[in-house]
Amino acid sequence: MDLISSPEAWMAFGTLTALELVLGIDNVIFISILVDKLPPKQREIARRIGLFMAMFMRIGLLLVLSWIVGLVKPMFAVLGHEVSGRDAILILGGLFLIWKSTTEIHQSLEKEDHHASSSKHTLLSVVLQIMVIDVVFSLDSIITAVGMVDRIEIMIAAVVSSVSLMVLFARAIGDFVSNHPTIKMLALSFLVLVGFVLITEGFDHHIPKGYIYFAMAFSLCVEMLNIKMRKKSTSKL
Repeated sequence: MDLISSPEAWMAFGTLTALELVLGIDNVIFISILVDKLPPKQREIARRIGLFMAMFMRIGLLLVLSWIVGLVKPMFAVLGHEVSGRDAILILGGLFLIWKSTTEIHQSLEKEDHHASSSKHTLLSVVLQIMVIDVVFSLDSIITAVGMVDRIEIMIAAVVSSVSLMVLFARAIGDFVSNHPTIKMLALSFLVLVGFVLITEGFDHHIPKGYIYFAMAFSLCVEMLNIKMRKKSTSKL
């Protein structure tokens, strides 16, 4: 009851929910691109499973805070650089994201038949890929939450609220990305960038996320103008 009546708690909840939404955008984009490989009937199922897995992973990580704290302790050294468990997860996750995104870009440039591509992916394989990247995004998100709020109840409430909002908008985002090839290519390019950022953070070189999100927003605005201009040109013809 003291949390419900506390303005500070509500402010922390609102701030953390907004931050979790921002941090979850790249996760939603990644899920949208992956589920597009599935038959239409399975896409919504995979999308919901992916987002709910992300939520349960984040809640699970919150409940094992002592383990998260242990992840920042050095495990081994590479060329004089100490690598912790968190660093290793970020580096491997970044490499996976770059590999997956560049593979998707290559398939798009080669104009691989969509039906043939879909037949190579099953619901299980897509969900497993979503779970792999969910671990990386969840870890990054929860470490941010732990640094901002000191009450586990507020953290869990913010995670549940942010994922619930993502579930509401994930399909619209996914359909938009699927229906606009240039937007999909832009999204894949930024996922490569996100992968690179994860790797640099794994090596203790921090790049402010604000720069990344500003670049994404600016590029998206430019691409929206291009889409609008193409529609006008088509309508004139």
